[in-house]
Amino acid sequence: MTIADPLSEDVVGGAAQIGAFWLILAVLTRTLCARVRFRAARSGALIAASMGASLAVAAAHAETISGALVKAYLNNPDINQQRAAVRASDENVPKATSGYRPTVTAEADAAIQQADTSLPGLGGNSSIYSKPRGYGLTVNQTLWNGDRTFNSIRLAESGVMAAREVLRNTEQNVLLDSVTDYMNVLRDTAILDLDRNNVRVLQQQLRQTKDRFAIGEVTRTDIAQAEASLAGAQATALSAQSTLRTSIANYRQMIGEEPKSLAPAQALASPLPRSLTQAIAISQIEHPAIVGSLHGVDAAALNIKVIEGALYPAVGLTGQIAQRFDAVGFLAPNNVLTASLAGQISIPIYDGGVTYASTRQAKEQLGQQELQTDLQRDRVRAAVISAWAVNSNSAAIIRSARSQVAASEVALLSVRQEARIGQRTTFDVLTAQQTLLNARVQLVVAQHDQVVATYAVLSAVGRLSPANLGLPAIQYDPKAHFEQVKDKWFGLRTPDGR
Repeated sequence: MTIADPLSEDVVGGAAQIGAFWLILAVLTRTLCARVRFRAARSGALIAASMGASLAVAAAHAETISGALVKAYLNNPDINQQRAAVRASDENVPKATSGYRPTVTAEADAAIQQADTSLPGLGGNSSIYSKPRGYGLTVNQTLWNGDRTFNSIRLAESGVMAAREVLRNTEQNVLLDSVTDYMNVLRDTAILDLDRNNVRVLQQQLRQTKDRFAIGEVTRTDIAQAEASLAGAQATALSAQSTLRTSIANYRQMIGEEPKSLAPAQALASPLPRSLTQAIAISQIEHPAIVGSLHGVDAAALNIKVIEGALYPAVGLTGQIAQRFDAVGFLAPNNVLTASLAGQISIPIYDGGVTYASTRQAKEQLGQQELQTDLQRDRVRAAVISAWAVNSNSAAIIRSARSQVAASEVALLSVRQEARIGQRTTFDVLTAQQTLLNARVQLVVAQHDQVVATYAVLSAVGRLSPANLGLPAIQYDPKAHFEQVKDKWFGLRTPDGR
């Protein structure tokens, strides 16, 4: 039975190359050599040379992890929608600043009027027909409103800063997910290669068992065991194909294109903190989730001041100018021009308790935000410790996995030789083969986890950014849009022309 390949030719071609941890390829080469009866050493050398040459050619055109992260940073919808959210929050600042600016209203009216008047004792009636009309202009300027405008501007600015931190956190999450998906494709491709190779080895084992059964060296039980192992290996390979397809779909979602040829990735070293203590200290200061929550505390405190401002008097000026024509009235002039300038002061006495309740509510919300900040600190600290532990043990795990693979190869070779002279059964050979496969899979997983763990540490401390990674991408600057709109008095178009 052969394994059907549902993947596209390009994806599989790239996958066969990215499978691609150099050690795994070398291990596969040794496995193929071990099971070929004739010209083993010579064939192994040719296979290794062929694989090395193939990968050298492919590496020149392979997608690197840096290139994939650049594409995710520039094109990922999650990042772009959060950038739009930051731009939307920028507009809260000119909205708050409008409290310092005058409001201007123009009015105009026109009417037709008929007035009939009876004059008792004068012997007649009077009828007046007129067309009253006019226009005017009213200007209102707030002089002081309990510092509500001042505090509203500060509140809006705190909201902008919090939105920027949400964006930074979103960028971190997307970059980490992209690294994970990139490495998942590499891992699952390598595992699929191992499973397919295992199917080929077990097919050869089954043929050898049948040959030995034909000359009476083994029983039908040995054939059944070999067939069962082969069927299980085929099912495992099909499952690995499905897993790889899922990883490819996730990669496409995060990066924006199919992973046709991925280059092997290396674990990070230089951007990482030197110790766990340093990593925790950095995270408590720089992690965007904590910094954004602190801006939320500032915003909640300023919201209290904005609400309390409603209890203070409000002082303002109102200027009016109006032109009236055909004014109604006996012997009234044909037109009247009026102008006025008045000052007002509004002193709140009692509003039914709404302001007091709102103030108490805002104070509780401030306390909630402070507790939320403490919660964020604990979460970030736990994430740093977890990521640091995984990363610290990853190198030792890889060393152990390599030792396990080497020992399992020796054991398999010995068991096969002993089986040929009747000291081992077919079941022993199949068990040793499965042990070697499991060891190789564990090594692939350990290499995958080491790379992801280093990026996870950088994300946990709050430093997983294009600048720290040295990505060749123009970084998005949220300050640019803020500077463009913060002092705008009018205009419907956004800075990008919409």
